Amino acid sequence: MTPPPRPPSPVAAFRALHHGRAPGDPLVLPGPWDAASARAFEAAGFPALATPSAGVSASLGYEDGATPPAEMFAAVARIVRSVSVPVSADVESGYGLPAKELVARVLETGAVGVNLEDTEAGALRDPRHHADRLAEVRAEAGGALFVNARVDSYLHGVTDVSEVIDRCRRYVEAGADCVYPIGIPPEHLPPLRAVIAAPVNAVSPPGAPDVAELGRLGATRVTFGPGLLHRTLAELRTVAGELRGPGPESR
Repeated sequence: MTPPPRPPSPVAAFRALHHGRAPGDPLVLPGPWDAASARAFEAAGFPALATPSAGVSASLGYEDGATPPAEMFAAVARIVRSVSVPVSADVESGYGLPAKELVARVLETGAVGVNLEDTEAGALRDPRHHADRLAEVRAEAGGALFVNARVDSYLHGVTDVSEVIDRCRRYVEAGADCVYPIGIPPEHLPPLRAVIAAPVNAVSPPGAPDVAELGRLGATRVTFGPGLLHRTLAELRTVAGELRGPGPESR
């Protein structure tokens, strides 16, 4: 009797989610900031999750970019343990860790993917140097991690789409599985999509086109940064105000 085929590994399943998608049907990856939010997103039926470093930092009481690496990795590990779906981890620019140690630390959390941004010490890195960094991470991880290369040009006031495309090309050639030009104007997605063969990650902030429209414009996957945490906190503040009731000045 032929044994049944083995299910794909979590990283293979996660990688497959990025391919063969129809326009208008991007992969939607909510960003959990703790175990409870991760469970809520899994219960809603999402096939994978992607932690936002800013959201995790806020949940731990730190400003974005100020969380000690050990606390970030521990938080990611708690999120991964709490769900059965694949989780990708945002580890900012890698905390200055050598590629070998960074890959080992991420894999220890159980995450199957990693975001690495090209901002370091508050400035854009030279794209050639960042491509070298991505190549080192890819060499260390092999196929064990899905590498999402965040391109921070727009965050630093660079609005020339050709510069963004150049960075994306370099990062894909270095081994990135996906590129993430954070803050990309919707009208820049089609020209980028036309020349970048790899999956493209777009963020969906308040006021952005809806998820389906981002997909039609060229996004392969859509994430939300800390936006879902901010929406949750706004609702929590409303509930808190209702529980407190009117203040003495209104009585």
